[in-house]
Amino acid sequence: MEIQISNGIVRRVRGGTDAPMSGTAIQARRIANFLPLVCQRADAKIVHNSDAKFTGIRFETKVGPVVLEIPVSDGSYRLVHELIEPDATGRTEVELRRFPQIYKPQGVALVTAEFLRSRGFLG
Repeated sequence: MEIQISNGIVRRVRGGTDAPMSGTAIQARRIANFLPLVCQRADAKIVHNSDAKFTGIRFETKVGPVVLEIPVSDGSYRLVHELIEPDATGRTEVELRRFPQIYKPQGVALVTAEFLRSRGFLG
C-alpha cells in the first residue's frame, strides 16, 4: 500500500493511476518487493511525504514507526525512528542508521530487515 502526505493531509494512493512515478518512488517500490515477510508483517507502506520532502518505506514496529528514507541523487539511505512525542531536547526523530547507495534493491531490503530484526524493532 502507498500513502501520500501533502499539506498535512494523508491519503491513500491507488496503484497505477494516482501513484507518483519519480525515481525515488520507483526505487521504493523495487525495495519493497524484496522485503522479507517479517517486514511485511510490520505493515510496511510506501510513503510519499511532500511536506517533509522524502519518499520512503514506513514500518510500524513495536517501539513506534521507523522509516527507510530513499536518497535523492548522491545521498545515503537513512533509517529514522519517528518519535510519537518530542523528547526532552525537542527531537521528533532519531536517525538509527545511514548506509550508502552501493547496494541493489535486494541488498537494501536485506540490510534494513536485518537491522530492524537484530535491534528488537521487529518481532
